[in-house]
Amino acid sequence: MPMERPHSVSVAGVIVDDTGRALLIRRRDNGHWEPPGGVLEAGETIPDALQREVLEETGIKIALPATLTGVYKNMTGLIVSLVFRCEAIDGQPVTGDETSALRWATRDEVTELADEAYAIRVLDALDAASPPAVRAHDGVKLI
Repeated sequence: MPMERPHSVSVAGVIVDDTGRALLIRRRDNGHWEPPGGVLEAGETIPDALQREVLEETGIKIALPATLTGVYKNMTGLIVSLVFRCEAIDGQPVTGDETSALRWATRDEVTELADEAYAIRVLDALDAASPPAVRAHDGVKLI
């Protein structure tokens, strides 16, 4: 049996404002719009990683605990992503080393700006359905 490479685990935070819009970032590395987030570091808890990644990419500190709204597997990249609906408690949106732009987006704008695999994460978080969504994608499209 061939040796399979391990999966990585990432987190993403969907910050929702008072009007129901979600904060999206445009990544510097690929120009894609998506919620802020990234891969967990060794020895880091899921909440700590979520708070760190959102702060690094947006300048916003979020309240913990945040609400898990979905689990997503990139079948191509072997990444399992945990997505949370978040509440901002401090800071203002700013770009940084990993973020070239930020934008508060409505549901319709999310589907226009982001690839389907990332837009659905934001829409699931806006809906905050219970139980959380569990979905698979190929990095761009749901499968």
